[in-house]
Amino acid sequence: MAAIDKVRVLVVGDSGVGKTSLTHLIANNEPLTSPGWTVGCSVEVKLHEYREGTPAQNTFFVELWDVGGSISHKNTRGVFYNPTHGIILVHDLTNRKSQENLQRWLAEILNKDGKDALKGGDAIDMDPEQFLGSTQFKLSQIPILVIGTKLDMLDEGHKQKIQTRTSAGSIAEQCGADEICLNCHESRSLAAGTTDAVKLARFFDKVIERKYHSRDTGRKYATSYSSAMAGPFGSFPLAQQTAGQQSSTFSYLNANPVSESLS
Repeated sequence: MAAIDKVRVLVVGDSGVGKTSLTHLIANNEPLTSPGWTVGCSVEVKLHEYREGTPAQNTFFVELWDVGGSISHKNTRGVFYNPTHGIILVHDLTNRKSQENLQRWLAEILNKDGKDALKGGDAIDMDPEQFLGSTQFKLSQIPILVIGTKLDMLDEGHKQKIQTRTSAGSIAEQCGADEICLNCHESRSLAAGTTDAVKLARFFDKVIERKYHSRDTGRKYATSYSSAMAGPFGSFPLAQQTAGQQSSTFSYLNANPVSESLS
């Protein structure tokens, strides 16, 4: 039975910015009606068509690892950071501090051990802005996408500024990443053919290419996962995927998982 290759994308940001609402929208193409808080990590899976409409088109599963943003779990959430094939940095457009903290989230992930990369000891001793210019960051080559949520909570004046502003000096610019601003309660936010949907698909394509393209062999993809090679959720057989089933949901650490965002 044929299996589908998969990649892991971390979805991180401060508690309450809307990560769970976002991952649900991406995976299910519909808003989450009753968001809550994530304890540990919740995982949704999206079926993605790599380079759709081209001769290279291929089907992949994208695991979206929604990591709880509570500061009380800071010392333990590093278990979710390896392996990392892509990162979605999420901030609340109504909370500037949540955007500023994205640098800390990125540094924490790329420190590999999940330790605070901004403290001394075995970790990197530098501030977040310096970290983005460090050799460690440049060598990571991990695809990054920045998403601002709660666009619907801004007045028209602020919406206009957000949608017409340049990215100069932003973390998206420093990372060479695309940026999306949206309302997670609006299913049309990521409707097929929209600019934001194209950015998201392009990001997933980059994640897939980073994991499966081999410079040594020149092969575009690695061998498909078998049941023996599968990750923590087992393999994903293609034959079991039916029309309309685009995603699945799993959870880690919390026996009774709840969603994360209240937006």
